[in-house]
Amino acid sequence: MLGTNKLWQSLERTRNAFFGQITGLFGSNEIDEELWDDLEALLIQADVGVATTQSLIKTVREAVARQGLTRANDVEKILKQEMISLLNNSHDLNINHHRLLNVILVVGVNGSGKTTTIAKLAHWYRERGYRVTLAAADTFRAAAISQLQTWGERAGATVVAHQPGADPGAVVFDAIKSCQARGATLLIVDTAGRLHTKYNLMKELEKLRNIMARQVHEAPHETLLVLDATTGQNAISQARHFKESVKVTGVVLAKLDGTAKGGVVFAIARELGLPVRFVGTGEQLSDLEEFDPKAFVDGLFGE
Repeated sequence: MLGTNKLWQSLERTRNAFFGQITGLFGSNEIDEELWDDLEALLIQADVGVATTQSLIKTVREAVARQGLTRANDVEKILKQEMISLLNNSHDLNINHHRLLNVILVVGVNGSGKTTTIAKLAHWYRERGYRVTLAAADTFRAAAISQLQTWGERAGATVVAHQPGADPGAVVFDAIKSCQARGATLLIVDTAGRLHTKYNLMKELEKLRNIMARQVHEAPHETLLVLDATTGQNAISQARHFKESVKVTGVVLAKLDGTAKGGVVFAIARELGLPVRFVGTGEQLSDLEEFDPKAFVDGLFGE
């Protein structure tokens, strides 16, 4: 579950910039058209997205009419309920201690916070008893390999890496063999965020998936897309791009503490149908929290 203090702090900018104003709307006594117009404008400004905002307001207005409500503070309760419901599209992560080797494929554009998120995931799973290995399969940037090695060392995870420019598939193959030889129970695979064309990138990712599937039953067991929360609606187009080409099973929202537009979480859930699995709440290794819809919405509204 989300650690309340870290989540509260990470949502401070979003809460102060937009959701504090939304809470202020409900201080008025009566429900009128101005309330709905102001609510729509603030949700869009918070990066909830136009389509998701309109859908939310339509649902809330229908519930208000159906229940015969007239007071503005009743709207807030229903809005929060609908927001939580929108985010409750998750099922349990397909990572468990019964499997000899779990494999997580991590994808995302360069600069999204992918490398630090992988280290945080390694730390998170090590605290839960997994023996973690990282595969440096982003071989196209020498910096990506050295960064992963540095972060892996901090997280206490073994890192399997080849020379820059090496075949990413060979790195994944060797990493799996290393895990099987050493009894590691979780392999997290870093991947390139950009190749020369979208086609090349997606073909590379598909090749890696095929290697995993041949070596480990039903691998990868999760494919997590790292999105930078500070990019707002651009994160949605990134997610759509990856979802179309790779079988993404969930999202890790990085840099939530650095944005005033945390409302993008709702757009991700509704427009892409992808569950948010984890959120990054700071820069430390421990600043990664499993996503909890109710705690998230409460944090936005300051409750």
